[in-house]
Amino acid sequence: MSSRSEVSNPSAPMSGTSLDEPPGRAETDRWRATAELLAEVRREPGRTRVELARALRLASGSATEITARLRELGWVAEERAPCGGRGRPTTRVVPSPGGPVVVALDVRFEGWRAGVAGLDGVPVAVRAGRHARRDPDAVVRELDAVVAELVAAHPGPVVAAGIGVAATVLDEHLAQGGGQGWSPLDVRRIGSGQGLPVLVGNDATLAGVAEARDGAAAGAGTALFLTVEVGIGGALLLHGRAQAGSRGAAGEFGHLPFGAPDAECACGARGCWTTSVDGRALARMLGEPEPDDPYTHARDVLDRAAGGDTAAAGAVASAAAALARGVAGLVNAHDPEVVVLAGLGPALRASAPEGFAHACDAGLMAFRRAVPPPVRDDEHGADGVLRGAAAIALDHATSPAGLAARDAATRT
Repeated sequence: MSSRSEVSNPSAPMSGTSLDEPPGRAETDRWRATAELLAEVRREPGRTRVELARALRLASGSATEITARLRELGWVAEERAPCGGRGRPTTRVVPSPGGPVVVALDVRFEGWRAGVAGLDGVPVAVRAGRHARRDPDAVVRELDAVVAELVAAHPGPVVAAGIGVAATVLDEHLAQGGGQGWSPLDVRRIGSGQGLPVLVGNDATLAGVAEARDGAAAGAGTALFLTVEVGIGGALLLHGRAQAGSRGAAGEFGHLPFGAPDAECACGARGCWTTSVDGRALARMLGEPEPDDPYTHARDVLDRAAGGDTAAAGAVASAAAALARGVAGLVNAHDPEVVVLAGLGPALRASAPEGFAHACDAGLMAFRRAVPPPVRDDEHGADGVLRGAAAIALDHATSPAGLAARDAATRT
């Protein structure tokens, strides 16, 4: 089973105070403008204060004041910009090398990966392990200790934690673990012992966030991300933001009724798309028992198909065609600029490229066939979930509320 957020960036100048403003309005505007400038630094580090002021329609004095505020909070530093001729020298605004970081976790049934990320969102100090026990309380205690170790090991401030979980996430709780025995798991308890804000998302959605921010879907206004692992998950992303739904559980594309109507899915429904595509589907097509590890089994079947096993090749071709038909259906529904495949998706497509292309084309509405959206392989691979978890934690930490909280913390 398989994941869900960026600071808004309207280009409005800071507002001044007036007698008829409600209490707190000036403070709200102050942090909003600060968050907007920091969002620009995240998006394109190294611009000068003049360029940032122009992008945000700020007076030069306001840009200088905001930059100084962000320096005090530790988020940015300024470097002397190369001189292009006459005129007053200026500086470039860049992420501070010793600035705040967030903790990112990728939590799966068998184990976990964790690291810290600064303003660039790239996880470092990455470590991994397997769960000693899999009951919910033991998992929470284990991962809370992992967060505590990362916080203790980092010399600078740690300001938030982002967690991606390989399961359906509902209201930031693990709502359904696909038969993994984890329901209910209050993921927000992980890291709470360190007093950190905890942001939680489904793993596939967070991998999609990473691809939309700086991966295969970077720059796309509307992108569709799909990953095949133990089931099919993904996200519809608008300008880098995953559409989470009313309770945060959107993106469960694998449970659309694109499969055989009588096939029972581990989620409790029948006819789910997953039942025609993943490792369990391949085992069923080959008359083999349901595997304990569907992802590893699917890799094994793909290897057998590549080695000339005709039965395996037939099963893989069938799964690739089922994947392609579902892609076409979602393209018809959502009109994305680009589709990104991850997990087993790229290997399934590569194993039967002609069949995939034919099934996808056949499923598209006629007007889409002339210029269909490109279908690309993901760029971040195994790091996608960690990058997405870091992204949502940074989104929170660099929001107006997050910056105000950091300011208050530095003054106590």
